[in-house]
Amino acid sequence: MQHSHLIPVPKFQSGFTTCATLVLQDIEQVVLEDAPLGVHKVTSRTSHHLVAPPPPLPSSEALESGSREPEADSRWPAPPRAWEALYPKGSINPAAPIPGGFGFYLAGPAPFATKLSSGTGAVHVVLSYRMMLQEGWEWVKGGKLPGIFGGEGDFSYACTGGRQDNRCRCFNIRPMWRAQGLGELYTYLPLTPSNRARLLAVPPMSKENPDYGVSVGRGAFTFTRAVGGWISLAFRVKLNAVGHEDGELELWVDGRSVINVSGLTFRESDGARIKGGHFQTFFGGHQDDWASPKDQRAWFADVTGVVIE
Repeated sequence: MQHSHLIPVPKFQSGFTTCATLVLQDIEQVVLEDAPLGVHKVTSRTSHHLVAPPPPLPSSEALESGSREPEADSRWPAPPRAWEALYPKGSINPAAPIPGGFGFYLAGPAPFATKLSSGTGAVHVVLSYRMMLQEGWEWVKGGKLPGIFGGEGDFSYACTGGRQDNRCRCFNIRPMWRAQGLGELYTYLPLTPSNRARLLAVPPMSKENPDYGVSVGRGAFTFTRAVGGWISLAFRVKLNAVGHEDGELELWVDGRSVINVSGLTFRESDGARIKGGHFQTFFGGHQDDWASPKDQRAWFADVTGVVIE
């Protein structure tokens, strides 16, 4: 039984949420602000202002526009506050001449962060949030969204952007939208033959991107319901036992498991940890043909995390 779309697992030890209506035993209620959530390493050229997001489109309008399906309407009320990402016209990744989106890392509140880091660290975690894209969203070629990351010490912060060195010491998993709203997971995991085989076997389509990460499960879900409406994304990572290929990765969208991969290697050392959320979003890609064609906005809220073991 799922506790909610934000906690789509039957059992957990403890956790936190910024969703005021998700009231469960052993879940700490936290405000959606940087300090209580352990936000750090914020990208300096972007912002993630806390705002009152626009109301979601009424169901009838959303259905007529083709952006949502009847079952997509959540029983949870729309979040009253959210982090806003602005993607200016012409923007791609945060390092480009016109930066867009935002970027930071999130360790979670102190009790959760301590569970991740102390002793041998938590080995099985779910991290989730809700998001909404503005009405009239234009997809272009694609873009990144917040996900989950980890690894050994500071190596965990240097796993993306095409980095190849020390890839055995980090992992980073972010969802990505593609043209027409197709969804996938964009993964950086240790470069082992088994990881490559497992990830590339995920239907309906997975592929390696030269010098970058692996696109996993492209088309297994879409982001179209997020245009003018809130959807939930939940990521489950179970670290492998060192020396074994028994790690697990799962993604739920609105409570439905859409990607589930086992037999993975996330770490080759006991020093590697699940670190928390990599809250980064932008259009791109690194070329101008990925750029947002107009000023666009997205909103992120109800950040939640639980330790399973």
